[in-house]
Amino acid sequence: MSGHVREIAERLREMREIAGLSVEEAGEKLTVGAEQYREMESGEVDIPISVLCEAADLFGISVTELLTGDRAKLTMYSVVRKDRGIGVERTEGYDYKALAYGFSERKAEPLLVTVEPKPADAPLHPNAHTGHEFHYCLEGRMRFYIGGRELIINEGDSLYFDSAYPHAMEALDEKPVRLIVVVIK
Repeated sequence: MSGHVREIAERLREMREIAGLSVEEAGEKLTVGAEQYREMESGEVDIPISVLCEAADLFGISVTELLTGDRAKLTMYSVVRKDRGIGVERTEGYDYKALAYGFSERKAEPLLVTVEPKPADAPLHPNAHTGHEFHYCLEGRMRFYIGGRELIINEGDSLYFDSAYPHAMEALDEKPVRLIVVVIK
């Protein structure tokens, strides 16, 4: 894993310790379990954006603070210029850019996501968490899995869903997919 992921993992550990929670308690509150949470704090595994959102809520800080160590300060508006979103390294083949990191006390987490194509036999890693999500496909096509169903999402299509259902996505046609994702708390 990169140094950036390790820095996020260290901040996650520090916030858990400040909150006076054990690894087991944090894993339970974040619905990932103690072992998976311990791995996330090690900085050796990917930390899903959904877990970062839940952890920020649990610790009473912003996702920006977990990602950068700095507090978001803007309260009227926030502009993020092209190619200036903060990168969230999550899973190989996925590139997440936070698009509202400067705005304080966000009610949602807008992201620009690029999903790279993978080999046909590559395993999917479904994710489930509290809240809702909105996806708008800017470029490409993807297969989206949710609650045991498969949907084909094309350029210009949108999808809104309850993210408590296990969900995953994969790029189709051996081309990357770019989409706007809004994680709603």
